Amino acid sequence: MSTAQHPPGRARPGGRTARTRAAVLAAAFDELGDKGFAALTMEGVAQRAGVHQATIYRRWRTVEGLVCALLTERSGSVPVPDTGTLCGDLRTLARGIGVFYEDARNRAMIEAVVSAAARDPRAEEVLRDFFDDRLGVAGVMVRRAVDRGELPPGTDAEAVVGALGAPFYYRMLIVRRPVDLELVEQATFATYAAAKAGAYVRTGEAQSGEARTGSTQPGQAETGEAQAGQAQTGEARTG
Repeated sequence: MSTAQHPPGRARPGGRTARTRAAVLAAAFDELGDKGFAALTMEGVAQRAGVHQATIYRRWRTVEGLVCALLTERSGSVPVPDTGTLCGDLRTLARGIGVFYEDARNRAMIEAVVSAAARDPRAEEVLRDFFDDRLGVAGVMVRRAVDRGELPPGTDAEAVVGALGAPFYYRMLIVRRPVDLELVEQATFATYAAAKAGAYVRTGEAQSGEARTGSTQPGQAETGEAQAGQAQTGEARTG
């Protein structure tokens, strides 16, 4: 028998446990869409889901924990691709993000939490934890690309994934325009080109690389100076 411990909201699926979890997360999704983060309560979710509040508190402990589980659950429908090339992975992930946010309720969910995060430290923490988790999960495709030699060593996987997703959130949350296929292609190629060029290599790695490739070996500087001096002497004699 396994003795592994499961984090809050991550109990093993099956039977009543799975049905209860699904009902609670669906209720939280609907409550969040109808009322926004500020008005989201365990009581309201429990009533909509038809379960006891104690059940929700026992699994998720806080509203913030529940929302974090909801964000993770919903975004899990966007799988991390493995096409064999970084460009293919980036394009597939970008398309998945685009399809995800075509759903108006998904957009409303992220908009509600982002809006709340500007005012509520608890919501800010939920949002940060969610994106940290997603960047870490999706970063595997960048690490594979480094291992294959497609990207320079020391490339920051989370920075690459963040650069791919940033245009989508700018489009939705700042300029308030729809996500389209053109944005998918632009985000893909811009991120790919920058990553290939070493734009996301960690600063320490870049400096170390420069030190290794740019430094002279012992005696090289002296030899170069001597050669320059000899050239100047030769010019003086022939001039």
